[in-house]
Amino acid sequence: MKKRFLLFIMLLLPFGLMAQTHITVSGPNTWSTSELSKYVGQTVIFDDPIVVCSNANSKYTVAPWRMYQPMSQGSAGSLEYNQAIHVNGYCSFTLTGVSGYHRCGEKIYNLRAKVNSTTSLSMVGGEWRGNTRADMEAGLPDLGDYRLLICAMNLENYFVDHLGHDYLGPDSYSEHQDQRAKVSKALKKINADIYGLVELEEGNSAIDEIVKDLNSNLPGRNYKYFSDASTGSQQKSDFVYDANKVEPIGTPCEINAELANRKKMLCFREKETGEKFIYSINHFKAMNTGDEYRRVNEATAVYNFYKSSYRQNPSIRDNDVLFMGDMNCYAKTDPILTFTKQGMIDLHRAFHADSSYSYMYGGLASYIDHAICNETMYPQITGMAAYHINSDEDDRYTYDGKWSDNTMFRCSDHDPVLVGLKLDSSLVYDPTPHLNSAQILSGEANTLVIQNAYAASQKSFYTIYNVSGILIKREEITSPYFEVDLPADPGVYVVYVYFDGVTYQRKMIVR
Repeated sequence: MKKRFLLFIMLLLPFGLMAQTHITVSGPNTWSTSELSKYVGQTVIFDDPIVVCSNANSKYTVAPWRMYQPMSQGSAGSLEYNQAIHVNGYCSFTLTGVSGYHRCGEKIYNLRAKVNSTTSLSMVGGEWRGNTRADMEAGLPDLGDYRLLICAMNLENYFVDHLGHDYLGPDSYSEHQDQRAKVSKALKKINADIYGLVELEEGNSAIDEIVKDLNSNLPGRNYKYFSDASTGSQQKSDFVYDANKVEPIGTPCEINAELANRKKMLCFREKETGEKFIYSINHFKAMNTGDEYRRVNEATAVYNFYKSSYRQNPSIRDNDVLFMGDMNCYAKTDPILTFTKQGMIDLHRAFHADSSYSYMYGGLASYIDHAICNETMYPQITGMAAYHINSDEDDRYTYDGKWSDNTMFRCSDHDPVLVGLKLDSSLVYDPTPHLNSAQILSGEANTLVIQNAYAASQKSFYTIYNVSGILIKREEITSPYFEVDLPADPGVYVVYVYFDGVTYQRKMIVR
């Protein structure tokens, strides 16, 4: 009897596994976690990849797509803003039973999980892929065929002399050495020609230590910095540059609106070509309630200084400018609009549309570390990207965290932002949007055709929304003649094509 009973159980197991339910996520406009209600207590398999949106304290929040801060996606009330609100509110769930450590942005393919409730699943199996530490270690993001690499990075209170000062930076020499090792490895990996660094301790001790480590770690480089003893807000911003590649024209100019010693501007000349550009590194006022007007003041002061004072300097007389740094504000807020309303180009959007991020808060990805240029600088930029070695990590890997390790990962709470330059002042940028440069055409029965919105040197994207502002589909455009399947449901839709720094919009009726 006993043997027959065991055989009976063994025969049933494969049948039970084969009967598991497969779930296909149709899209944010038609799917939410409420659809899991009919599967509570069952084990299901997701046919679509599921992405980690938060991993704080080993508690995983996942969704069929990344969750973004709404103000990084669009201005309040816009289609993009409303879509982010919807996704963040209805499409995520907690995932328990995860083995090992996984970063935000990693995807689980063929996730098999038990449905505990509409907002809670227990993982049974699946394949993890993408955005891993190994992927980051494999190399920098693709920045095109550049001659100069520019990096802007928030170092999260890199202090040397005043340890434990007002709760900023390391509390002890041991913690600082951990911080130093992590930052040193990250800066070595990036291997930039110019660094714009923020949240440096005032004075020279911190920056001197960083430069010594860079020169020791990267033989052949000749990194230098500007000695200063200025005071302002405990932290400063500053430049580190390879004197073999570039030479500064003069010394950094400070723009001390609101906070001193945190907004600096300097013109660099590339030694190989003699070409020049102006680099503005910034650290705006922290993001406190009611303080946005102060960041608007900072943005206005920086822009006006460039326009009325710096650009007119007889020893410079150069128009090309790159504004970078931690501006402590989201993409669609007034401080950034201060730049873009003057015709400046948000490079996060130009190269990555609405998928860019450099910072995580509350499980929402966003970028508050900006790269903005003017129209004459834009053709000379070969690529731009945030290097995701920090924002996707569990905070416990920081230098004072319980999991602190001897790696570059989580050396700060912000990702470094990288820009590739191939300076050539003869290039001309036409800022006038030509509607015929990105066409959206009717295609065969169930297809849409997007033409002339592809360039191998940069990324372009399309998105389709319904009239309620719900995202239907988003993809990168990968060919000059790009076919898109039309939405299945009849109705009115809005198509956006983001190409060459310009957004093109069309309405479309599906019958």
